[in-house]
Amino acid sequence: MTDLIAALDIGGTKTQLILEDLAGNRVLDVTEPSLEWDAEPEPEAARWIAERVARHTPDGASIVALAFGAQGINRTETGKALERELEALGYRTTAVNDASLIVVAAGFTTGIGVIAGTGAIAVGADAAGRFMASGGWGWIIGDEGSAAGLVREATRTALRANDEGKPDDGLLGHLIAAFGVADAERLTRRVNDDPTVDNWAPHAPAIFAAADAGSALASTVINEGGEALAALVDQLLSRGAAGTDVVVAGSVIVNQPRLREAFAAAVTSRHPELKVHVLRDAPVEGAVQLARRAVGS
Repeated sequence: MTDLIAALDIGGTKTQLILEDLAGNRVLDVTEPSLEWDAEPEPEAARWIAERVARHTPDGASIVALAFGAQGINRTETGKALERELEALGYRTTAVNDASLIVVAAGFTTGIGVIAGTGAIAVGADAAGRFMASGGWGWIIGDEGSAAGLVREATRTALRANDEGKPDDGLLGHLIAAFGVADAERLTRRVNDDPTVDNWAPHAPAIFAAADAGSALASTVINEGGEALAALVDQLLSRGAAGTDVVVAGSVIVNQPRLREAFAAAVTSRHPELKVHVLRDAPVEGAVQLARRAVGS
């Protein structure tokens, strides 16, 4: 019988599953859709995870530790309930919010994780290990600094300037081109008629292109996005978040230096004791580390 650990990163659109033996040899690394995932009710969520782990566990192998980060674990109680449910199914389990994986994946035991990709959220824990989160409200009413949030705010900013009769400084033109429409009025319709993350988020690069081309409006939107992400860190610290390391992940903040620099400047100006790090590994590596800790390897 071969002993294996299982690690998962369960997001709203996809799940990555890794199996390793206790010597650290990677047996499996697979990504599957997870559009139907929901962390609650916990018994159903536990069965959802167990089914996927069992399906990929080789014959003659045993999972001695399972760790995962999942979207929707926004309360400590939810994580604990999932651990109990999975342990009843035979899996020794560690469950955390998916954003919590990035601090562990970066090699830290405490700290604040900030994800700015399609959406935006910051997570941490207090000195007693109690989970806390800030942001993550979704692209319609929040997620400032995310791809979708930036597109929302950039469109508002460009349309407001247009209504005021100001000449386009490049932001409106870049958005019109990105959405493939003819003018500002049609941009309004294209954005509002399909208010989904799939419609908004992919056009975020147009904002950065406009800023690179000299748009002051685009630069302002990006800087305000960085400030909004830094405010999430402020909120967690005010509630007792432990650690002096802030780890950022997510496609926008990792790949767009303007946003990352605006965020880091805002954080360190208010909290000089904090250090900002960029996660270069996949977040699932944090789940691998949690599973290894569970078996003492």
